[in-house]
Amino acid sequence: MKRRSFLHSVGTGFTVLGFASMQAKASTGNGEFVNTTESVLSNNMNKHSDFVSLLPPALKKGSTIGITAPASGVDNAEIQEGIALLKASGYSIVLGNTLTRKYGYLSAPDSERAAEFMEFVERPDIDCILCARGGYGVMRILPMLDFGVIRANPKIIIGYSDITALLVAITKLSNVVTYHGPVASSTFDAFTVDYFKRALCVSIASEIITEQISPEYTPISFSDSRMTTLSKGIAKGILTGGNLSMIVATLGTPYEIDTKDSILFLEDIAEEPYRIDRMLTQLWLAGKLQQCAGIILGQFKNCEAKKVPGFEVSFSLLQVLESRISSLGIPAVYGLPIGHVKSKMTIPLGVMAELDAGNKTFSIMERPVSLS
Repeated sequence: MKRRSFLHSVGTGFTVLGFASMQAKASTGNGEFVNTTESVLSNNMNKHSDFVSLLPPALKKGSTIGITAPASGVDNAEIQEGIALLKASGYSIVLGNTLTRKYGYLSAPDSERAAEFMEFVERPDIDCILCARGGYGVMRILPMLDFGVIRANPKIIIGYSDITALLVAITKLSNVVTYHGPVASSTFDAFTVDYFKRALCVSIASEIITEQISPEYTPISFSDSRMTTLSKGIAKGILTGGNLSMIVATLGTPYEIDTKDSILFLEDIAEEPYRIDRMLTQLWLAGKLQQCAGIILGQFKNCEAKKVPGFEVSFSLLQVLESRISSLGIPAVYGLPIGHVKSKMTIPLGVMAELDAGNKTFSIMERPVSLS
């Protein structure tokens, strides 16, 4: 039996191994939540050498997408375009109670956001959890999540920006593949929809599947001559990454990113070059960049220096990226369409990918969702 199939068959047994549901304790805010995380960390399966990804089932017509707000909330108008497109694609939509509540800069109190997320994880009628938006707040609920329950109920979990902390934590502590891609408030243009479907959906040609016959997987690839090669070479590794600010913010915690032998992708918004420099340097000082097999820098929107009287001199963003990344001698490119841009790819965390930096080509080499 294949390792992935075996782990899927025993996934429901993980609750017995000390992963009791934490929902009842979500409002206490005490250290009990950390103990759950530590129990996952101590499990030998979470060592990178034993890394085995558990693929969530693919979306198909009739699948149900639950929209929740684990960070900041939204206005109803912000998500109507996304909801309409998803419904037109044949999906049912379930809206969470956290979406339009206002609790400071959060969508709702921590306990409510954590409880709703775990409710959506455990609900058998929900096939995908689409985060409403980023903003801020995911870090606050990480200790309230039960990663054993998440592993026992693998389903598509997708978002970007602040949601990075959630995606990285789940893939690391549950070994469930997660997806860096649009949120409900994103603009679903043709490019975004295309890569969303290629990464997450069962194609029409493969909807009829038997246990004996499964369609061959064609790697999802992207190539653009406009990307910048920072360091030539070909790299293969497990995909991980997301928003640079969030990845740096979780260093030194149980939820920090594991970059060993990975292809690391990074993006950010509204951070001046010196701040990008500071965060990349912190990753370097923590040993995270040197461990990578390859590095992909996505879109860094509005990250050039602002002209302030008396502070006119600054490195450009590209100069910072070249200084911090090129010197590593690791295959690296800059300019993949991920992050805070209108047209964005959906990138799975936890599957094998290949980067050909010299030819400016990126490929997802493993199927990102399960067809079973």
